[in-house]
Amino acid sequence: MKLRAEDLGPLARGAAVLGTGGGGDPHIGRLLAEQALREHGPVEVVAVGDLPDDACVLPVAMMGAPTVMVEKLPSADQISVAVETLAKYVGKTPTHLACIEAGGVNSTVPVIAAAQLGLPLVDGDGMGRAFPELQMVLPTLAGIEATPMSIVDEKGNRGVFDTVTNEWAERLARSATIDMGCSAIVSLYAMTGADARGSFVAGTLSKCVTIGRAIEQARRQLADPVAAVVDELGGRLLHVGKVVDVQRRTTTGFARGDAAVDGLDGSHGRLLVLRFQNEHLVAELDGTAVATTPDLIIVLDTESGEPITTEALRYGHRVSVLAAPADERWHSPAGIDLVGPRYFGYDLDPIRALS
Repeated sequence: MKLRAEDLGPLARGAAVLGTGGGGDPHIGRLLAEQALREHGPVEVVAVGDLPDDACVLPVAMMGAPTVMVEKLPSADQISVAVETLAKYVGKTPTHLACIEAGGVNSTVPVIAAAQLGLPLVDGDGMGRAFPELQMVLPTLAGIEATPMSIVDEKGNRGVFDTVTNEWAERLARSATIDMGCSAIVSLYAMTGADARGSFVAGTLSKCVTIGRAIEQARRQLADPVAAVVDELGGRLLHVGKVVDVQRRTTTGFARGDAAVDGLDGSHGRLLVLRFQNEHLVAELDGTAVATTPDLIIVLDTESGEPITTEALRYGHRVSVLAAPADERWHSPAGIDLVGPRYFGYDLDPIRALS
């Protein structure tokens, strides 16, 4: 399979759906990737199951607060430099690049690196969605180390962390990212093909393209694009309404806040509140939690079906809020410890999307 410029619109749109509000601006990621593909040509995409055992897979991503990423773009060479820096440190030649999460910009950043470096891209990712911290990936549950990891800013500063735990990788890299202006490129979780087969969510990029095209097709056919996304994800509609309040702040390298959605149509008279840290983590309907992390909480424009990221939520938006199931590995005891509501400070047991 070849990833071409015409695939990037659906890819970025679908990735923003799976990104649950985080992962960076999909429009920015698409523009950067289109430029790379025009310059270097299409990127080969390889199924997770087809990776050789001894492949050297290097994921690459943008780290920081999505609110900052909207205005602070990476430089032309920053993304490939992050990969080259890690490869030099570990003393290996990468054979494949990969997405560490499904999110707007972070499903296209690896496309840029793959085009620049002439390497194939893995059709999978480390989460099946987006989460705000570096250790919050399925490879952590599989015992794969986040470090050595490289970090590069747009000025040309670069560094490598080699930490005792994946949690320390997040802590130290977050501090460095703040000093770098709350946005940096990282390459981390260097792994073999066998590691990727055992820890990745397979088919993520293909799924993103399928979701994006389902939205486009529904609009062309004058059908309901929100219903099309619900069908593709096997999820459910939680609420339809108008955004009446957004409280957002950028602190400790994250976009944190709450958004209130006053019900319309079948949700009239009800209020849904979204709690987010880069990604939507809890949805409360009339004061009662109805969906939580690790399952996906997704906000779409009601009319167009376009996914709306947490940094783009504005007063007056007419939105539909969905819940969809996450990869089942996230509901293991170790997965809940890593990304469940209590990790983020909410005194809740996880509430399943289809409960």
